[in-house]
Amino acid sequence: MKRLLVFAASAGIAVAALAAQAPAPAPVASPFDGTWKIDVGTSELPTKPDAYLLKDGTYHCDSCVPPVVVQADGRDHQVTGHPYYDTKSVRVIDALAIESIDKKGGKVVDQARLTVSADGKTATRVETDSSAPNGPPVTSKVTYTRVLRGAAGSHAISGSWRIVKIDNMSDNGLLVTFKVDGTKLQMNNPLGQSYAAGLDGSDSPFVGDPGVTSVSVKKMGQNTFEETDKRDGKAIWVGRMTVSADGKSMTIMWIDNLHGTSGVYRANKL
Repeated sequence: MKRLLVFAASAGIAVAALAAQAPAPAPVASPFDGTWKIDVGTSELPTKPDAYLLKDGTYHCDSCVPPVVVQADGRDHQVTGHPYYDTKSVRVIDALAIESIDKKGGKVVDQARLTVSADGKTATRVETDSSAPNGPPVTSKVTYTRVLRGAAGSHAISGSWRIVKIDNMSDNGLLVTFKVDGTKLQMNNPLGQSYAAGLDGSDSPFVGDPGVTSVSVKKMGQNTFEETDKRDGKAIWVGRMTVSADGKSMTIMWIDNLHGTSGVYRANKL
């Protein structure tokens, strides 16, 4: 599960000339310290559509990176180049719906059902993501609108679809906790993902996400920091987060370099 990524900053403490003669002041908490929850209702979703084709018994996911092509016969088929799964099965449920199951090392890591409306204009995706190392799976339901229809004679899911609404997502996929400890930012979430990154832009290990191997954090301005996630040294995701003046909310503007998408998350401090 690619967590909803955010990043944080440290607040400095001015030291007066006579500080050595007085008790040291208590550390000033960073405005990013605490637990945050993404507000899916106000977040701006990516506009680039997902593209699928299911025709003559073969399923294509052209927007997957790398693209996926497997027989839609309900059997596990080997795929390469995907850090989260190594087999995919696709099963046709009926003329309007399919089910896909991803596995890694024989273990189910993702199960999803994509269902097209009777008029063919919208679709819903109900998903259970078990790829994270900790806790229960992340469950979600999203709504898509059709951008382009598929080829003649193809299944109803064929074509291009743009996500327009996250109808619901379990809290374990929306929560993240930060703590600035000296010159490091500590991040953890209910999925068992974590890092302790220096605030100087240097790379640090990212734990618990098979698609992210390192992370760096840089200060970009007052109450604004930038996080860069990397896979084998290549930047795959960049997010810039700004905490509001009252410290109650933050805005995360992000770019997904792998998929060529972007958007804005908004989160509230709990």
